[in-house]
Amino acid sequence: MDFVKPTNETVIRSRANSYPIVLVHGFMGWGRNEVLGLKYWGGLTDYEQGLSSSGYKTYTATVGPVSSNWDRACELYAYIKGGTVDYGQAHSKQKGHSRYGRTYPGLYPEWGNLTTEGKINKIHLIAHSMGGQTVRTLVQLLKEGNAEERAATANQLSPLFTGGKSWVHSVTTIASTHNGTTLADGINLFDDFAKNLVASLASFTGAGEELIYDFKLDQWGLNRKSGESLTNYINRVFSSNIWNRTNDLANWDLSTDGARVLNSWVKAQSDVYYFSYSTCATVPSILTNNELPHVISMTPLLYPFGTFIGSYTRYEEGRVIIDDSWKPNDGVVNTISQSGPKIWSSDRIVNYNGVPQIGKWNSMPLLDTIDHMDACGIGANVLTLSWYKNLAEKLGELTISN
Repeated sequence: MDFVKPTNETVIRSRANSYPIVLVHGFMGWGRNEVLGLKYWGGLTDYEQGLSSSGYKTYTATVGPVSSNWDRACELYAYIKGGTVDYGQAHSKQKGHSRYGRTYPGLYPEWGNLTTEGKINKIHLIAHSMGGQTVRTLVQLLKEGNAEERAATANQLSPLFTGGKSWVHSVTTIASTHNGTTLADGINLFDDFAKNLVASLASFTGAGEELIYDFKLDQWGLNRKSGESLTNYINRVFSSNIWNRTNDLANWDLSTDGARVLNSWVKAQSDVYYFSYSTCATVPSILTNNELPHVISMTPLLYPFGTFIGSYTRYEEGRVIIDDSWKPNDGVVNTISQSGPKIWSSDRIVNYNGVPQIGKWNSMPLLDTIDHMDACGIGANVLTLSWYKNLAEKLGELTISN
């Protein structure tokens, strides 16, 4: 069907809502001013700029790439709203790290404020990979707060932990680890995956040791020192004893056992629209019951990880059962994990039928032959800027309840 492309003003006027979009990266993600300008969202194409130029105001958030979902949610709140990150007095004491983190000016300081018409300034959250768990945690804390933090904090309680905030209109997750990934169950994510990823980024950008990459582990005292080489910085981070003495990091939250704990208390909220997109870039083996990387669709860097996930099963008492249904994957995350929280979760997942259901996970049609990095715009078979514009248009059509 032919149509005349509307102007930005026309697009905005025809929408049910004009809430801005905030993009939230996953495990090992980075900010707009890191990795020499290579964009997490779009690679060599700037999806934030492209969406904003098309009339969909969009921001890119930055949080700890290897931090826990609790810590990332606290950082995301401060990064969007503005202010100093408060990880919570009870949480910080229990986990053994600093209570306060970095201070941010705020991507959208008016977030949560009332408009002149008395309406709340809300946002749409679009998240990739681990970002899906992070935004779910943020929405949970905004809406219900945290009783432990309220009980432990006599003064200066972060507004994030008080609850009662209906500040998010929709959550969209893409290739997300709602039920963990068996990659985190079976390999050392940091030695086997994270180091390779940073090395690949350094090689791709031609930056080498000059690559600007920040693990944002200030709460653990692991800042990159002035003049410190990338190799020394990475080795110092990964040789720290924090990996062996706490579960307050991504390696636990990304495991299937860690994800089910998160699912037990992070719930879908009745006033939020939830959408999940699942990806797959493997094919069944003709010789075994395993899944193998699609040699054309999957980025070669992900072949060993996709092969591992495609052959991994586990039947251990007291742990999440991993059967053959967990084998299809996108090179990093099991496809079965991506449609929404299942393990130890009361959330409802429905197949999207064209009419969004609020308070439930609307599972969208499978994005086949799309690997994990394609999903955020980095790779040979990416979800394009046009795909994201179509998504933004759909989010703008979501009605505002009274």
